[in-house]
Amino acid sequence: MVWNELPPHRPAPDLRVAELPRRGLLALSAAALATAFAPVGALASHSGTRLRADPFTLGVASGDPLPDGVVLWTRLAPEPLEPAGGLSFVSRPVQWQLAEDAGFTRVVRSGTATARAEYGHAVHVDVRGLRPGRVYHYRFRSGPHYSPARRTRTAPAVGGTPESLRFAVASCQAYADGFFTAWRHLAAEDLDLVFFLGDYIYEAAIDSAGGRRRDSALRLPDTLQLGVDTLDLYRLRYALQRTDPDLRAAHAAFPWVATWDDHEVQDNYAAGVPRFDISADDFLVQRANAYRAYWENQPLRRPQRPDGAGMLLYRRLRFGDLAEAHVLDTRQYRSDQACGDGVKPSCADRWKPSHSLLGAAQREWLLRGMGRAGTRWNILAQQVTMAEMRSDSAIDMDKWDGYPRDRQAVLSTAARVPGTVVLTGDVHMHYAADLRTDFGAPATPAVGVELTGTSISSGGDGSDTTPLLDGQRRDNPHVRFANARRGYIRCELTRTSLRADYRVVPYVTRPGAPISTRASYVSARDRPGLAPA
Repeated sequence: MVWNELPPHRPAPDLRVAELPRRGLLALSAAALATAFAPVGALASHSGTRLRADPFTLGVASGDPLPDGVVLWTRLAPEPLEPAGGLSFVSRPVQWQLAEDAGFTRVVRSGTATARAEYGHAVHVDVRGLRPGRVYHYRFRSGPHYSPARRTRTAPAVGGTPESLRFAVASCQAYADGFFTAWRHLAAEDLDLVFFLGDYIYEAAIDSAGGRRRDSALRLPDTLQLGVDTLDLYRLRYALQRTDPDLRAAHAAFPWVATWDDHEVQDNYAAGVPRFDISADDFLVQRANAYRAYWENQPLRRPQRPDGAGMLLYRRLRFGDLAEAHVLDTRQYRSDQACGDGVKPSCADRWKPSHSLLGAAQREWLLRGMGRAGTRWNILAQQVTMAEMRSDSAIDMDKWDGYPRDRQAVLSTAARVPGTVVLTGDVHMHYAADLRTDFGAPATPAVGVELTGTSISSGGDGSDTTPLLDGQRRDNPHVRFANARRGYIRCELTRTSLRADYRVVPYVTRPGAPISTRASYVSARDRPGLAPA
């Protein structure tokens, strides 16, 4: 079906939200609170008014590939840095197509979705009935405006035996810390998907020149210098990120599998415990706003849509009999950091039986899933460093070091189930580390490996080494590689081995940096342990 054959949209019955006002940007108002907890069934009326400007300024994306389906995403915002993206509070129809070819002569699925005003005019289309292991092309249309046509890929068949899985590991993209050049290079890689492991946005103030980007022509709005707590302000941060063409290119090139870390809400928060001085009730409202904005701006399915201040983000994706990816949430259910948080010597509180990073339900879900996967590999896509990481006998209470009982449970399971690969973000460093059930016994066999990817931009230009990295190499013999440049990891899993290429750019505070591979490591499935490639 070609676009000019699509039938005209007929407005739906008037299902107005009960007098829901348009929210202001400057305060945590009662209206913002109501919107954060608005029922799923609330829907503003459709508008037949045509948009005068291109509404696809934030690009398009796809994610969470299945053997027979994938999620397609876009968000209408003709003025992305204006309140509500420059749109009135009415829902709009958006047509979509998915084809087997870039010219859209073989359209296999199409339809009309609703860009709901109460969800920031975001569109999530869960396309099903597709063929496994196939590249597809997709696009959207709103009135006379067309989105870019981009590509995605389904996962291999459930009973399939794929020979390889190619993916990238990325995280931490502070807009104000520099350009997203690494995304432009990643978009040119030959990959099946991207794992994004958190810190998609940051809540810190951004000046009109974009911080370290130092671009006076940007003239970013003053609202970006406000503390982020309302739904509108969180939406604005996602819109700012998506104005970057390199990030849009990476979304357009591959399906993403995304999870969050802390900065999508507040630095180092733990479940319902804020890091900063705010009441528990107010923080839950802030968290509800943050979670809702996150879902609105990621290619996620309906089961991940938040319910008030809660959102079920942990989930599994299977890639034939080659790999099962367990996507974790190490923020929403964790106990408050032990010992007052921070980097310090150990204390007894971190060993309490009730002290958990994952929460009891997610931990049991993970351990059971690892044991029953039946695939060659188990991929744990998560946020914070799992390997022990001592610095002059001190450890970071925000990482798995601060939650040793959960880590021991995971690594004990890995010891019984070959092929465990942990993917990590958060720390703005590249690490390659072996995982052991006893890190104090370096001669014991590894039970898995951890690949920690550096940031896309957070932390600025970076360097090949730092005094911190020098000390960590000395104090942690299981760490095989450490580097503080910006970039990502390019990985390939085969049926017998893993290869990780640590890709870096020399700078991010000006555009146009080249990409290079700083180091490459391999590990065998049946005898885990990282070695230079």
